Amino acid sequence: MSQPQTWQEIVAEKKARQQASIPKEWILTKPPPQEQLNVIDFPESSGLLSSREIEITNTHVDGLLERLASAQWSAVEVATAFAKRAIIAHQLTNCLTEIFIERALTRAAELDAHLKATGKVVGPLHGLPISLKDQIGVKGIESTMGYVAWIGKYAERDAVLVDALTALGAVFYVKTNVPQTLMFGETSNNVFGRTVNPYNRSLTSGGSSGGEGALVGAPVGVGSDIGGSIRIPSAFSGTYGFRPTTGRIPYGYSANSLVGQDSLSSVLGPLANSIGGIKSFVQGVISQQTWLRDPTVIRKKWDEDAYRLAEHGAGKQLVFAVIWNNGHVVPHPPVIRGLEITKAALIAAGHKGQ
Repeated sequence: MSQPQTWQEIVAEKKARQQASIPKEWILTKPPPQEQLNVIDFPESSGLLSSREIEITNTHVDGLLERLASAQWSAVEVATAFAKRAIIAHQLTNCLTEIFIERALTRAAELDAHLKATGKVVGPLHGLPISLKDQIGVKGIESTMGYVAWIGKYAERDAVLVDALTALGAVFYVKTNVPQTLMFGETSNNVFGRTVNPYNRSLTSGGSSGGEGALVGAPVGVGSDIGGSIRIPSAFSGTYGFRPTTGRIPYGYSANSLVGQDSLSSVLGPLANSIGGIKSFVQGVISQQTWLRDPTVIRKKWDEDAYRLAEHGAGKQLVFAVIWNNGHVVPHPPVIRGLEITKAALIAAGHKGQ
């Protein structure tokens, strides 16, 4: 009888499989030295991205969708550009878990063929690359969530959210790193290791959606949040993040450490490179009426008047309250400075705050 594997051996095999999923021509031959902490601009100077790929990956979601719908850019070249940038980011920050680029390119080619044959997009997110936090189920792909015991367990079906985004025309290409159990404000586990911040690799990318935050260059990524797991990584890496109201975005068939714990519910939500990306994601998912497939979703259609604050002066003069100190926790000086900057910006825009 063969000896059972140690957990270290199981992890080593998993890491080897992950490394093998990276196209060899995308492996950095001259990565920045470890002492170079800020690598946020390195993808553009790496030599791996063409000028067109740099243009694509620096374009916000609204522009991407417009160019994809008009066939100015093909879904294949957009998927390739963002996949390549994600692989570069991974080599700098260790932000990815599952990498399935060939599947993404096959899907993108199908979308291009559909557009050429019909002149119509599959849906409002036609060809848009979307990264997924490791816990979100994709059929045939693992969701280890940092548990060694979950290595080798493959999802038997797509998550309800993945179904909805597929119907909208999205392209999935990578999954991103998390802390073991998800329940932590930074990202490290015994399977994939630690994810670091692209602005300062001596610091954390936050958590628990830390891989999504560190990816930065993704047009839209999906994270999850109870008490800040989208908002912390977004703040740490300078991207937009949104924690939707509980029950607005479907959670069905995504893994979690707290199944059955309903008093403090985790919610799925987007991280994006623009506010337009946040809106396109949420509006698109709601249009799929996912309450018909996930009974925990609230049956409520998109309300454009509510989005535009029609009952509140169209958002022209809002009133904001700022909690500077709750009597128990005093924010660090940079946090207070951030609140002061935010207050000043709101007042300059015509709002009121105190």
